[in-house]
Amino acid sequence: MVTKVIGVLDLQGGVQEHLAHLQALSIPTKTVKLAKDLKGLGGLIIPGGESTCLMRLMHVFNLIEPILQEYHAGLKIFGTCAGTIVLSSHGFIDIDIKKNAFGGQLDSFSSEAVIPEISSKPIPLTFIRAPQIVRAGSEVTVLLRINHYMAAVETSGILATIFHPELTPSLAFHRYFAQKCGFLVSDEEDFEWNRHTWMNH
Repeated sequence: MVTKVIGVLDLQGGVQEHLAHLQALSIPTKTVKLAKDLKGLGGLIIPGGESTCLMRLMHVFNLIEPILQEYHAGLKIFGTCAGTIVLSSHGFIDIDIKKNAFGGQLDSFSSEAVIPEISSKPIPLTFIRAPQIVRAGSEVTVLLRINHYMAAVETSGILATIFHPELTPSLAFHRYFAQKCGFLVSDEEDFEWNRHTWMNH
């Protein structure tokens, strides 16, 4: 039985929303603020937010190198939106990013897509000041391509999206990441979620 937990980087961005999704899957969770919090993790989520602010805080708290070390030791990492920019910028995954590719906050939008590797059902997608993945290396698997850009990719150790799975009722991406980390997770239905759900945690 897996006794590890999945951590959520708690510096800036959608921390509580990710925690709510993991807890809906009965996955043990913890927040990560310092390098010592990385010990014993089965996986780490780097949430969306403001990428420049997030990377600055990661440097202030001296987290980049410790996370890289844990990653090379086997830690699985899931980046969403700004988290994906962090993963690209620091060499965790071989992709190129175009930041704010759709415009500003007012150009945010929602759609849905079927991603067979993740779920047999359509998955809602929420894009907020989203980047685009415009190139992926040979070792990167593209999970979702939309028009001329890639929206979700993975390697053996990394899962990355330009959208926000934590801002929808779908548990599909969090379930997939938990399974990638070695957790046994049932294929239960999505949970009752709205924009205030995370406030109850």
